Amino acid sequence: MPQAEPAGSPRAQIALLFATRALRMFAYGLTSVVLVLHLAAAGIPQPRIGLLLSLTLLGDTAISLLLTTRADRFGRRRTLLAGAALMLVAAVAFATTTSFIALLLAATVGVLSPSGNEVGPFLAVEQAALSQELPPARRTSTFAWYQLTGSMATAAGSLCGGGLVQGLQGAGLSPLASYRGVSVGYGLVGLLLAGLFLRLSPAVEAPRRAPGDAPPPRAMLGLHRSRGIVWRLSALFALDAFAGGLVVQSYVAYWFHARFGANPATLGGIFFGANVLAGLSALSAAAIARRIGLVNTMVATHLPSNVLLALVPLMPTLPLAVAVLFLRFSISQMDVPTRQSYTMAVVEPDERSAAAGVTGMVRTVGAGLAPLLAGPLYAAASLASLPFVLSGGLKIAYDLALWRSFRALRPPEERAAAG
Repeated sequence: MPQAEPAGSPRAQIALLFATRALRMFAYGLTSVVLVLHLAAAGIPQPRIGLLLSLTLLGDTAISLLLTTRADRFGRRRTLLAGAALMLVAAVAFATTTSFIALLLAATVGVLSPSGNEVGPFLAVEQAALSQELPPARRTSTFAWYQLTGSMATAAGSLCGGGLVQGLQGAGLSPLASYRGVSVGYGLVGLLLAGLFLRLSPAVEAPRRAPGDAPPPRAMLGLHRSRGIVWRLSALFALDAFAGGLVVQSYVAYWFHARFGANPATLGGIFFGANVLAGLSALSAAAIARRIGLVNTMVATHLPSNVLLALVPLMPTLPLAVAVLFLRFSISQMDVPTRQSYTMAVVEPDERSAAAGVTGMVRTVGAGLAPLLAGPLYAAASLASLPFVLSGGLKIAYDLALWRSFRALRPPEERAAAG
């Protein structure tokens, strides 16, 4: 029989980080499908619900920036434990009170995901920890599997959230009590995550400066020698995220309904297939990157997907539009693990958490601003197709600017392979 990996071995630590990713994303999916229903059942009017959701996003962004830019000095394990504690804060409030002020404070300060997407400090710190444990040659492929693990866990959590509520209500609980049951489950996941984070070894921490080494330049937001690289990457990533925010799933679903009369069941099938293709597409990224490099992979796969995005509204029938959309999603996510891997590769090891946190924060802000422009465009029938073209054009500009700015800055493993 094969022997179990020692608890502190790199392979065991990587498995532990995959487990925490899966548990967390399951919890996000669990709560996201019933969050608005929970707030409505608590007697909170719709305008206040919208305010709470907006402040939740802003609060998550601020907390993430605060923690991730200090994680490499404060301690990555401590930062992850703080994030788990903030999940518990949100869960306790939602499970025990209907006070709008209390819920607003808990959602703003705690860690809660209205969309089911990653929030809080976890992603940045876990990517830095994974990079610490992985040989460079395996980093991109591991990030691809890490992304797919999260996507599948979110989907499973969404299914379980709806099923749990239905089961609790079928057992005689009121709607509010059933939604509180989901919040209790969210809190239990937070406790379980804290227990798993305590099992991480000191090897995941940022390397310490050896005696006699020259001190790094003065840090800003946790960044020192790599600050210029991160600022340039952040500007480009913000542009890409803004462009992506013009065609978020809810808006694209609305467009398919308005343009072709697609019903909710059809829309569900379209976006289930699209998201599965997107998740699977990321797995091909590592093999391509080994042949042509990370930056070339980001551009070579992302650019044609953006041309396809701009072509979607030009299709005359629903089957053709869906076919182009599916083709686009089959290559659209290959840049995600390569982008994450590249960021980890070109910054100093003790800046990785901060770099991932800053670039993640600007992506969140960029995506959050885009609906302000997209909403009026989708509302006007004559302009409803414009967001696809605008998004595709901005993303192509991002691809070309990224290649021009960073094609010469190769990760250490690519320079070593080139001799």
